[in-house]
This record gives sequence, C-alpha cells and structure tokens, in this order.
Amino acid sequence: MQIKLCFLTVLCIVLSVCGYSQEVLQWRGPDRTGFYHESNLLKSWPETGPPLLWEYDGLGAGYGSPVISNSTIYVNGEIDTISYLFALNRSGKFLWKAPIGKEWTLNYPGSRNTPTLVNDLIYVTAGLGTVACLDAKTGEKRWSVDMVSDFHAPLNRFGFSESLVVSGNSVFFSPGNADSNVVALDRFTGKIQWICKGLGQMTSYCSPAIIRLPEREILVTFSKSELLGIDTKDGTLLWSHPQDGGGDVHINTPLFENGFIYYITGDGNGSVKLKLSADGKEITEVWRNSACDNTMGGFIKLNDYIYTASYGRRYWYTLEANTGKIVDSVKFDKGVTIFADDILYCYNEKGQLGIFKPNGPRMEAAGSFKVTPGSKAHYAHPVICGGKLYVRHGRSLMEYDVKRK
Repeated sequence: MQIKLCFLTVLCIVLSVCGYSQEVLQWRGPDRTGFYHESNLLKSWPETGPPLLWEYDGLGAGYGSPVISNSTIYVNGEIDTISYLFALNRSGKFLWKAPIGKEWTLNYPGSRNTPTLVNDLIYVTAGLGTVACLDAKTGEKRWSVDMVSDFHAPLNRFGFSESLVVSGNSVFFSPGNADSNVVALDRFTGKIQWICKGLGQMTSYCSPAIIRLPEREILVTFSKSELLGIDTKDGTLLWSHPQDGGGDVHINTPLFENGFIYYITGDGNGSVKLKLSADGKEITEVWRNSACDNTMGGFIKLNDYIYTASYGRRYWYTLEANTGKIVDSVKFDKGVTIFADDILYCYNEKGQLGIFKPNGPRMEAAGSFKVTPGSKAHYAHPVICGGKLYVRHGRSLMEYDVKRK
C-alpha cells in the first residue's frame, strides 16, 4: 500500500511538472530571446556558406519565420490576399495549407508573424486582424476572432504583426483600441478572459514577452508610444514607460533577466534598461542609449554584453549591459541576430547571412554568404533546429546544414 501511494505521489508530481512545462514553439525560440539551445554547430563557414539541403518556393509573400516540431514545419504565407498557414514535413515537402484570414497587401504585402505552437494547437494572426486557433495536425480551425469587427481595432500603417504569446490557458493579443487595448482569451475556446484598456493607444507590432515572478506574471508589450506591463491574471495595467520621438514602430520583444527589463526600439528611446521591483509593480530606468536603435532585428544579451544592429547607422553594436555604453561596432549593415552554440547569426537586409564569435565586446567574423533564393525584403528572423538553419525569404524557405561533422 505504501509503495502504491509513493507511486501515485510521484505520478502526480510528474503530471504537474509536465502540465506546467507545456511544449511551446514560437517567435525567436522557446523563450522569445533569440537563443536556440543547440550544440556541435559549425564554428566557421566557407565562402559559399553551409550546404543548402532544400528549398520550398511555394509559400507566397511573407516575412514571418517558421516554427519547427519533431515532424512538421509551420509557416505563414499570403496568396491572392489570403493568409495561409503552411505545413511542410521536415524534408521540405508540402503537407497542407489552411486559410487564416485576409492579409495585409497595402505596403510590404505578405504575412508578418510567426505561428505559436502549443502541443497540438497552433495560434496565428493575419494582417487585417484575424486571430485563430488551428489543429496542428490538420489545420482545422478550432476558433477565431477578428480584432477589427470584434474588438474595434483601428488599422495601423503596416498591418497586425504580433506573434501571439501563450501562458497557461491564455492567449494574448493587442487590438489597440481605446476600450480593447490588450485582450486575453481562453486559448481552448476563444472566450474573453479579460480586456485591458492600457493607455488607449494603437498597437505597435510588438510580439510580447511574459515575465514570471513569484508574486505575479506580467505581459510586457508596446503600444504606440508606451511600454506596458500588464498583470496576466486580471489585465491590470501595472506600469508604463513612455517613448520619445513620436514614432509608432516598436517591434522587438523585450527581455527580462535577473530583475531587469531590456528593450531596443528604433522609433522610441533606443536601447533601455529598466529595474523591475520584486513584486513587479514598479519600474525604474537604469540607462538609455538613443544611438543604438534597432527597429525589428532583435538583440542578444550574453553575459555582460548586448549584441544588436543599429537601424540608423547600419552598424552592429556591442553594448555594455551594466552601463549601456557602445563598446564595439562592426560594419555589416542592419538586420537580424539570433544565437546558438556560442555563435551569433546575423542576417542583414541586403541578404548577407554571417556568423560571428562573441568574444567579450568583440564580434569576430567567421564566414558569410548571400541568400539568393526567394523574393523581396530580407526581414524574416532565421531559425535553428536540430543542426539545421532555416531561412525564410519571401515565397521561399531554405534549410541549410550547420551541424559540425
């Protein structure tokens, strides 16, 4: 009897842990920081780059990244004004596509977000406001809402672009209306859990971060001219941080680490470090550096340094995390950065994809090549999974072998 009780106790603990640590595949890696937990990758590249294993060129228009499970690759693309979720197998072969809703086609036409996969459900948006939950095996739509018709969202300059974030039983998104600024839905049913009025500002293309503290959980996202911290339990606005300059493009996902929030924006304060109180209710600005102004390429914080591109000056900068000072720069044009196995992967808007070894403040070049397949702007963030590098360029998705043999 005692053995049976012991077994049941262990089983309950295992189930509890598994329930909390649900598998989430999403924008910029498992925790939205741009870190991919890979090992034994190439530390240098030849002039031609790593081997190209395959290309799928039927995605339609778009700038969103893929998410990759053990068996399936999911990525959004626009064809004839409709946004679709595409499913490919791991060899790059087409499996199915499912319509999401009307896509943005006015400027930079194409899909503009990354799907979020949670176990057997996948969460997507379309540029004109559809938010949907689909079956990850079949693409069948479980539920959908419309930010414009259901939450009175105003259309912005570049379409709805956030990659949805999920926590527990909730999925969050930002219509940007004065009365429905940020919304939480039950991720299984699509029913409203709460609505936060925020500061009544239009949304600003940010894919949010979740901060988990002992006392509360906080959704951190941008509206048109503010960084917002919202309690995920009930939608209470805890604090905000105003942006200088009057711009409305604040795309990069903020980062929380060891009691501090870091963010970089091209249309606001530039690079900023905030101290978050232990209870999550207050912020204090530690430093800001307006010269480092990455607009949409993300950033990597590694130990005492932050690596990112500057939009205005078209350099890559290294910032001291403690002071915010620029301590090194590399001429590589503006773009995206991710990190895996002690290597920075930098993909610029001219199509050059390079790797750099972060050596304290220095970024030491270790090879680059030009991404030639595909079409239109080089905006999509690369993804690394299972020793493979995935690059989306417009209608094309490529898989490169970056595993060290």
